[in-house]
Order: sequence, then C-alpha cells, then structure tokens
Amino acid sequence: MQKTIVVAVESVKRHRVYKRTYRSTMKYKAHDELGSARIGDMVRIEETRPLSKEKRWRLIEILKRAEQTRPVEEVVAALEPSIE
Repeated sequence: MQKTIVVAVESVKRHRVYKRTYRSTMKYKAHDELGSARIGDMVRIEETRPLSKEKRWRLIEILKRAEQTRPVEEVVAALEPSIE
C-alpha cells in the first residue's frame, strides 16, 4: 500500500427514532500517485474506476497540511545555549 491512503470521512447524523445525534465514520481507500499525503492532512478525493479490490477513489488535492511534530533532539538542541 505504498500509493494508497485511507481517508476517514466523518459525518453527524440524527437517529430516526431517538432523535439523538451521533458521529458516523466511513473509511475510503484512495490512490495517491506521488505519495505526498501525510497523516492528519485534509484532502479532496474523487470517485474513479476500480483500481483494486477496495480502491475506487483517487487523491485530487491536499487542502490543508497537518501540523507535524518535531523530533525531541531538534527541540532540545534549539533550547540549549551553545556551550563552548
């Protein structure tokens, strides 16, 4: 799955009988040709022909990049004054 991303689409629905709102999450497997999407990104996908057994969507664009955490070593190095 090197060129595949899993996109979670969350929606809010209302129960027919109890009228209570609940969250429903659907997961779609989408084709990412360049491998540019990362965890937490907000993306736009489009339906396409079947590319594999479960993959019927493809990545159109990345709408918003996720904030990525920096490694601990990099943060510590930035905070420590240079000792010479």
